[in-house]
Amino acid sequence: MAFFSQDALNPGVRKREVFGWAMYDFANSGYTTVVLTAVFAAYFVGGIAGKAAWATFAWTAALSVSYAIVMVTMPSIGAYADLRAAKKRLLALFTAACVVSTAALALARPGSVALAMLLIIVSNTFYSYGESLTAAFLPELAREHSLGKVSGWGWGFGYFGGMLALGLCLGYVIWAQGQGIPAAQFVPVTMLITAVLYGAAALVTFRLLRERAQPDPQALRQGGLKASLQQLHRTFAHARQFRDFVWLMACAVCYQGGVAVAVTLAAIYAETVIGFKQQETMVLIFVLNLAAAAGAFAWGYLQDRVGHKLALGSTLVGWIATCVIAALTTTKGGFWWAAAIAGLCMGSSQSAGRALAGMFAPPRQLAEFYGLWTFAIRLASIVGPLSYGAITWATGGNQRLAILSTTALFVAGLALLLPIDVQRGRAAALQADDPAPAG
Repeated sequence: MAFFSQDALNPGVRKREVFGWAMYDFANSGYTTVVLTAVFAAYFVGGIAGKAAWATFAWTAALSVSYAIVMVTMPSIGAYADLRAAKKRLLALFTAACVVSTAALALARPGSVALAMLLIIVSNTFYSYGESLTAAFLPELAREHSLGKVSGWGWGFGYFGGMLALGLCLGYVIWAQGQGIPAAQFVPVTMLITAVLYGAAALVTFRLLRERAQPDPQALRQGGLKASLQQLHRTFAHARQFRDFVWLMACAVCYQGGVAVAVTLAAIYAETVIGFKQQETMVLIFVLNLAAAAGAFAWGYLQDRVGHKLALGSTLVGWIATCVIAALTTTKGGFWWAAAIAGLCMGSSQSAGRALAGMFAPPRQLAEFYGLWTFAIRLASIVGPLSYGAITWATGGNQRLAILSTTALFVAGLALLLPIDVQRGRAAALQADDPAPAG
């Protein structure tokens, strides 16, 4: 915890609690790294769906369904968590559900497309709920001037969790391949490894992280669901007051759509277009996570110095370069360059976005606003991969054109970032948090 001083934290917050919070990023990164990126995604297309022409589209469709569920439900869940002071309890519930459904992915075998899609929908939905709720703790832990570095510390630490999960799986896969064990038998074991590590690491979070919010007495009298829906309606009714947050959500829909393409389709692209073998792909994703951790750590400090807006914008330029290189290269070496840039930009762009959302969130509505932030992120996760899958299907499998088209998402995100005024957005958040004067 020597990456930042006690002055970076709010009064009463100890470094061990930030460590506990960061351990959730450590815990859930294995899911995105192993399930969504490096192992199960490619196995679904090549093994379960038998490399059918519709396989990539089916994979993106399953993810899109889960993201649609999260979009519709997470803002209300966030409002409920704020009013009932239930962030930690709900986080524990969603974590348990994600761990169980991730382990259940071991049941998916070649040909069981429907089962695999159902389990991906369920596990990714609960993963997304947990990701949103853990982000809502950030402004409670870090002071305003240190949101970037603490967010970056969490993201960076999280990528090491992804590398640990992938490293364990890679070690097992190398051994299994040496024994002549087919993918249909060793991929399910990697799902069990990922689930166990997720659950075990998350226990540290629930041991160290405190719930600081206080329940709203009116919400307790009305019932949580009714009160949360009323609070959410009031927030939408006053959306103009939070125009910079709205601009940030629109920006996130675009650039996070491109990030979602990288997360969910990198392994598929590497194996089907560039010619990587599964073992090579796992090594590639491992190094990508190492670069992402470095990017998150470094950018966390940089954004507090140069500003969240400039830091985020610079990463979007890097993403544009990544897509162009990936679309044009025909060699594994060239793709390694694209992956290295993507790794640096991945950790930094996600950390910067989370910190900026925290700047614009009223302190008494953190889970609600991060629920709205999650709405934007999950909409992006539908727009990006689904458009990629549709372009691939419509062009007879031309994934180079699909990855090149992804640059448009990052260009649009850069354009939507320009009107954002960070100071105005922060002032609106603090003003909304002040209790109304007595009349």
